[in-house]
Order: sequence, then structure tokens, then C-alpha cells
Amino acid sequence: MRIVVFGAGGPTGHQLVAQALAAGHRVTAVTRRPHPMAGREGLTLADADATDANAVDEVVADSDAVLSALGVRPGRAPVTLYSTAARNIADAMARHDVKRLIAVSSSVLDPAWRPSGALFFNHVLDPYVNRVIARTAHEDMRRMEAVLRQSPLEWTVVRPSGLFDHPEPTRYLTAEGSADGVFTARADLAAAMLRELVEERHVRRAMGVVTKDVKPSIPRLIWREAVRAR
Repeated sequence: MRIVVFGAGGPTGHQLVAQALAAGHRVTAVTRRPHPMAGREGLTLADADATDANAVDEVVADSDAVLSALGVRPGRAPVTLYSTAARNIADAMARHDVKRLIAVSSSVLDPAWRPSGALFFNHVLDPYVNRVIARTAHEDMRRMEAVLRQSPLEWTVVRPSGLFDHPEPTRYLTAEGSADGVFTARADLAAAMLRELVEERHVRRAMGVVTKDVKPSIPRLIWREAVRAR
């Protein structure tokens, strides 16, 4: 399958590109940074801005599916990347008759999401980190989801919990809407997206993803996520 990956320069994007190539897909990695997998067989690098409609149109042409792992650094400044990119990608896909889109969002967008047994997270971390520091990003994710719901695409919104790095996929859980858990390894997020690409269990729906067997160091997680994009 010919896959376009937006946000391929970020940590989730790296996992998507590596796992997609390993599965035999041909990948166009959209990134404005040098990419560690440059030169790999089956990989094409595209320097394109997801907020530039013409640039998006060029990279989407001749693809079979689009995966978006776009992200921004946490902060209180207004965010428009998610919704602007979604409109550009959806419009380009419609023009080129590309149907399948899978985009990363967040479990925070499910108002019923409260991980079981996670008192410190639910009452301290979530209200501060997700509802204050990252509030503007989540507001734009809501706008992104609304853009996709109004489109004719065969979209899936993937909602991870707190993201952290792990070198390879582990045992993870998926569920409609959001999944019951505090953390999601980026390797598991990428694996779930690629599995959904094939199995199509959540077309025109949201899918939660959480990691079951490994957990990050919370202080290290907070520090690392505060200084880099998804």
C-alpha cells in the first residue's frame, strides 16, 4: 500500500514510518526535518508544510491512504495546526479520490474518559497538564475531529492516552471512543494505526489505544513531553 505519513519527523511519525516499511508498505514521509531513515528502500521523503494546501495536494496524489501524526509542543498559545491540516488533507484526498485517513487525536476529547484506579492522574495530572497546559491543542483537536466527521472520507480518529517512548510494540488495548488506561507507548500507537489501516474496525469512528504491559517514569515523562512535540 502507498501510504503518506504527515508528522513523520516526530517520535510517533518515526514509529509509523519504521513499522510501515517493515510491513512492506511504500511510504511518503512528510517532514521538514532530516529523517533518520532516509535512503531506506520504499521510503520517499517530502518536505511539505501541512498548512499549505498546495503542498499537501502534491504529496497526497497517487497514494492509497494517509496517516497523520502531527503534533505541537504543549503551551497556552492558540493552536490551529490540527484543524488546518485536516481541512487541507481532506480536500486533497477528495480531489485525488483517496478514501482512507487515520489521524492521531487524544483520549482527552472523550468527556467520559477517566482511567480506572488512577486517582493521582485523574485528580492532579489530568486537570493541570491536559486541561490547562495543553488546553489549546485539545481545542484544535476537537476542531480537527469535527472537520473529519463532516467529510466523506473513511476516517478513523485514534485517541491515545499519555504518550511515551518504548522501542517496540507491546500488548495494547483498543476500544471505541477511548480506552481505559493512563499511558500509550508510541510504538503501540503506530502499531494500532497500521492494524486499523488493514482491519478497518473503526471507520468513521474514534478508537482509543492504551498500553497494558509497560509504563513510563512519570517525572521523566512530564519533563520530556514539556519540551518536545508529539
